[in-house]
Amino acid sequence: MGGLRAMSGAAAAVSVVAGFGTVASAHGATYGIELNGSYHVTSNGNWAQTNERYSGEKTVIQTWTITSSCEDPLKCTGQVNSDQGWSAPLRFVDDHWIAGREINNWEPCSDGAAAVGHQKFLFWGVGADGMQDATNTTLLAGIDETVGPSGACGINKPLVIKMPMRLERV
Repeated sequence: MGGLRAMSGAAAAVSVVAGFGTVASAHGATYGIELNGSYHVTSNGNWAQTNERYSGEKTVIQTWTITSSCEDPLKCTGQVNSDQGWSAPLRFVDDHWIAGREINNWEPCSDGAAAVGHQKFLFWGVGADGMQDATNTTLLAGIDETVGPSGACGINKPLVIKMPMRLERV
């Protein structure tokens, strides 16, 4: 009889342990705002601003592969990989996504030197009405902004170039 109780207890313990293995993790939850897949990304140089003045810049078209996951609806992280050979960490802040990277030799100087540029992408889902919709992971809009350091090239003012951008799931 003691052996039967021990086996019953062991079976119950195995059932409890096995049950823990099937509990869904909070990290595995889906909140409807995660970005995963390939996106066609256009930074529109026709509407670029250089130090807050409209100026034509080259339009940049690339494909991003994005992976992300969320711990809760306000805390998401991930990675952006561009077909142009760079990658950047991704995070969700308040109601938009942010990815950033450094571009070496971005701002050319008259003496032949060049300063680094700090590029930041801010983007968010857009609904059919054109309003922000964090749950739309198919069409997103935002800003591609690159900033050079103040004092670069002997000029005590940072070079700032902003372009509107569009992301569309491929």
